[in-house]
Amino acid sequence: MHASILQKYGEARLPRYTSYPTAPRFSSAIGPVAYADWLAGLPHDEPVSLYLHLPFCRSMCWYCGCHTTITGRDQPITDYLGVLREEIGLVSACAPERLAVEKVHFGGGTPTIVKPEEFVALSGLLRERFDFTGSAEMAVEIDPRTLTAGMAAALAGAGVARASLGVQSFDPQVQKAINRIQSEECTAETVHHLRRFGVERINFDLIYGLPNQTVRSCVDTVAAAVAMRPDRFAVFGYAHVPTFKKHQRLIDEAALPGSAARQEQALAIAEALTAAGYRQIGLDHFALPGDDLATAQAAGTLRRNFQGYTTDGCETLIGFGASSIGRTWQGYVQNEVAIGLYGRHIASGRLATAKGYRLSREDRARAAVIERLMCDFEADVPAICARHGLDAGRLLAGNDRLAMLERDGVLENDGGLIRVRGDHRFLVRVAAAAFDAYLEEAPRTHSKVA
Repeated sequence: MHASILQKYGEARLPRYTSYPTAPRFSSAIGPVAYADWLAGLPHDEPVSLYLHLPFCRSMCWYCGCHTTITGRDQPITDYLGVLREEIGLVSACAPERLAVEKVHFGGGTPTIVKPEEFVALSGLLRERFDFTGSAEMAVEIDPRTLTAGMAAALAGAGVARASLGVQSFDPQVQKAINRIQSEECTAETVHHLRRFGVERINFDLIYGLPNQTVRSCVDTVAAAVAMRPDRFAVFGYAHVPTFKKHQRLIDEAALPGSAARQEQALAIAEALTAAGYRQIGLDHFALPGDDLATAQAAGTLRRNFQGYTTDGCETLIGFGASSIGRTWQGYVQNEVAIGLYGRHIASGRLATAKGYRLSREDRARAAVIERLMCDFEADVPAICARHGLDAGRLLAGNDRLAMLERDGVLENDGGLIRVRGDHRFLVRVAAAAFDAYLEEAPRTHSKVA
């Protein structure tokens, strides 16, 4: 890899493309009325996915980019669960009939901050309001520092089959610098509890580019994590945005690695994981050969959504909770971010939709191209455009970004069949950005609510 390519593209601040258009394009032109109409028009014969956001943690990890609230008390969490249950009732009532559910994901925050009996009751309510398919999978994000054996048993009893554990780094210096002290022993104990009670599909999250992090500490973290043999890894680069996430100002910027060091860390992690028998999935996931992600990648059916790479083929994602994002064929919707405002909407008997985006035919075609690039590192633009009834020239003609990437040897363009070169796959987001029509535009600020 040429240093000039890394210098030219390595510092680019680009979306992760877990959706297209990305969230900054959402506007208040889409509100509760529009979302209710979209829900009412859902096809009865297509299963949906559910996402439930529980935005509470016991302490703040300084690297965190999520919407979460720190609380030492249980009452705010209990109150929030009451609102969440009401929202589930409101949303399910908008659909023309009971919807079939294929995937359920509990995210946060720390979803397992709730009491075991509360989690069981919440999952039970979902089963009352929706029809779970025979192959439905329920997954939950976990902070190993707070999970008890009783909660592990409750998760299994509620039907959870997959758990994603935040690990980030086992280096004590890095942990201190990000305010997240989590030993290998604590993590291993959590894995043991989950597997003992039947939650056997385990994912680990790792982060590179953290303060005081080195290639050696990254490799050591991988070695310790691999010994616990999770099914999957998700490996993310730390995004330092203290302007938007004020708690990130507590991180010593002088201790952050530069772009070349970050890339070296990412490559070292990838090499260590593949050497341990994991297959690289897309840009930043790794899975054992028998895992569903590896199977989907081999079959060309890998997908990408707000949880990253996934086997979830559902076109509809229904989001519950403050700040949650949902998607239907018509477009995207996002709930109010502030917990209090979210609660007031639901208490008034109206959906908490704060903003959204209505997709055009061209948006759908661009989204499909971007998703295939992110998943397969190649995309047949003319074929995708044909499926969407769109002239491929809309995406290819005069595409200066694409032409520049081709000149620089990052990708190949064979009559609209775009392939990211193997040694430049870490720049796949740069390739995807060549098809982002809104990259240079300011976010929308419409005030009319539908």
